[in-house]
Amino acid sequence: MKRFLVTIVLVLSLLRSYADEGMWLPMLLGQQVYAEMQKKGIKLTPEQLYSINKASLKDAIIIFGGGCTGEIVSDKGLIFTNHHCGYGAIAAASSVNNNYLRDGFYAKTLNDEIKTSLSVQFLVRVEDVTKEVLDSLGTLLGAARAQKQNQVLAAINARFSNPAASLEARVSPLFKGNQFLVFVYQRYKDVRLVGTPPESVGKFGGDTDNWEWPRHTGDFAIFRVYATADGQPADYSEKNVPLKPKWFLPVSMKGVKDGDFSMIWGYPGSTNRYETSLGVKMATDINNPTLVELRDMRLKYMIAEMQKSAATKLKLASSFASIANYWKFYDGETKQLLKYDVFGQKKAAEAKFISWASDKPAYAAVFPEWEKAYAAWEPYTKHRVYMNEGIYGSPLLAFASSLLQLESVLVKTNATAADVKKAMDAASASRQNFLEGHDAPSDRNILGMALLMYYRNVAKEQHPIGFFENVKGSYGDPREEATWKKFAADVFSKTMILDDSKWNLFVQNPNAVQLQEDPAFAVASAFTKNWNSKFLQRFQEFTIKNNDLGRLYLKGIMEMNPAAAKKMYPDATFTMRVSYGNVKNYIPRDAVRYDFVTTSRGLLEKYKPGDYEFDLPEKQIELLKKKDFGPYADPIRKDLVIGFITTNDITGGNSGSPVLDANGHLIGLAFDGNYEALSHKIAFDKDLNRTICVDIRYVLWCIDKLGGAGHLIKELKLVRQ
Repeated sequence: MKRFLVTIVLVLSLLRSYADEGMWLPMLLGQQVYAEMQKKGIKLTPEQLYSINKASLKDAIIIFGGGCTGEIVSDKGLIFTNHHCGYGAIAAASSVNNNYLRDGFYAKTLNDEIKTSLSVQFLVRVEDVTKEVLDSLGTLLGAARAQKQNQVLAAINARFSNPAASLEARVSPLFKGNQFLVFVYQRYKDVRLVGTPPESVGKFGGDTDNWEWPRHTGDFAIFRVYATADGQPADYSEKNVPLKPKWFLPVSMKGVKDGDFSMIWGYPGSTNRYETSLGVKMATDINNPTLVELRDMRLKYMIAEMQKSAATKLKLASSFASIANYWKFYDGETKQLLKYDVFGQKKAAEAKFISWASDKPAYAAVFPEWEKAYAAWEPYTKHRVYMNEGIYGSPLLAFASSLLQLESVLVKTNATAADVKKAMDAASASRQNFLEGHDAPSDRNILGMALLMYYRNVAKEQHPIGFFENVKGSYGDPREEATWKKFAADVFSKTMILDDSKWNLFVQNPNAVQLQEDPAFAVASAFTKNWNSKFLQRFQEFTIKNNDLGRLYLKGIMEMNPAAAKKMYPDATFTMRVSYGNVKNYIPRDAVRYDFVTTSRGLLEKYKPGDYEFDLPEKQIELLKKKDFGPYADPIRKDLVIGFITTNDITGGNSGSPVLDANGHLIGLAFDGNYEALSHKIAFDKDLNRTICVDIRYVLWCIDKLGGAGHLIKELKLVRQ
């Protein structure tokens, strides 16, 4: 414990906020950061925010599912998060006859709550293991350092974990590997769906409004975490009871004013604020445009099929939402990075470092070596994006590539019958899961177009040997779309992956030749083996070199300018963080000023009956036109506030995060950022950055007035001051 406290003091000397930038580790708030929070208006004490020995606000904040945040809002384990975070679970619980995704759902009793495959994690404790890790690594560099670090972190994780108590430890490298903290979580696996608004509410505005303000989306969903009678984690059981939490968030009915203090807790996924100009240029010139182009193609074919039937929409809904979200993000990120010349800003900062490092052997070679590493990797960058977003962007090819594991068993001369059966059973189980969510019409188009785009845009010398020549001989000119339509149709009609009878015959007598001759496997195998044999090692070498140089660069920056180091904070690593700021309007461009809230008036103005993105339930239209806002109306605006914006610093993973007032009361749920500041993973914009939040009073209105689930409102602790 003493070592941990000493490290906190040392780290605090490096952490100091400016503007509203910063995703702060709550255990390291200390006097300096807390003093800034006090200036903004915080009323809670540091111990109320985060305590090692007592229940505190941090105990109400959870990892929801695999990549979102949630919060406990009642003494019966009720969870609020975003609709898009629960989207997959809601879709999975739905059917054509009971379409909860389309129509909404609220459990009337505990017995009506729906089992899901979700889990949630509570943060138990954090310990600093920097000295242990760095002492173990010594002066190692490159692959040797990466391998040793993986071994050391795995050992620490094992030491701090306790499967019997559902405790899981994960070491997080911070400051590019200059610091290491181990986070210990307790996982609860019995999570049930309690309520969701109709998709037209929870996803109102769809992709058109995604990353945009003004916004009118009711992006919320309600779940509950269950435990054994004595509060311990357990798999789903009818005997389980709602968890009695250590802390839950009171819900504010007061509303927000421009300038009000705002605090957001959660699990931001990743940022790269210490990226170099080299990385920025690769992102804007190659990675982002290529990804956007490929995702645009995939989305076009998916939406065409989703609009044809409710069943297809349910099948593809979760995947489509995920692909679309970051399609628009990376398009916006590129535009903002270029608009504000982040490359030029980085170059100017690096020039100062290079000058300072010129007579320091530990750092003088950092940028010359970095430039060589980028130059060596750049010719293959686009190819890697095409593998991930193009070849594996086809669900059929992505699944077929997984069968390489089966092939490796089948070609082994010493493989036993038990080995083959185990591999075959795993492949069959995986295939069944794949088929349940597969839509052949959209995927057939994706596969054909992905191969055409690969042929046109990836350097010819990097192509799989003989593949395109064979296609040309059998199907026609590989430059033509018609060729790939014929090719894709053939693959889909002949593959055993999509034919139960052919697959079952293969299962009875599995052999490598039959698998290798399958057209879908043959395509996936050709591209995967080509990548793995020729380019994967290059990427791994680049990644290791990039990590080594990034660690040295950041260490040097701290040494070069201790004053600037005091304003540094660690990048987001999907570990608990807190950011603070204010509710605030903004001016995105000349003669345009955005208010800090949106209301039902704007919602009705956007409403388009029957539209795919801007439709609303008939009941909602009736209630809003009658101004039946109940106790949830804003007293100043005499309207129902839908959303508001703050200056808080967040990123992906913060979806579902609680937005809290100065007293720690819930005022909204964070769910998005604004388009004008989509460079935020790499560069925070202190003037334009805004977090988009759904107002908690709109959430309550949807639950009560629209959903008729007033019993859930009674479960909350409502505060009006």
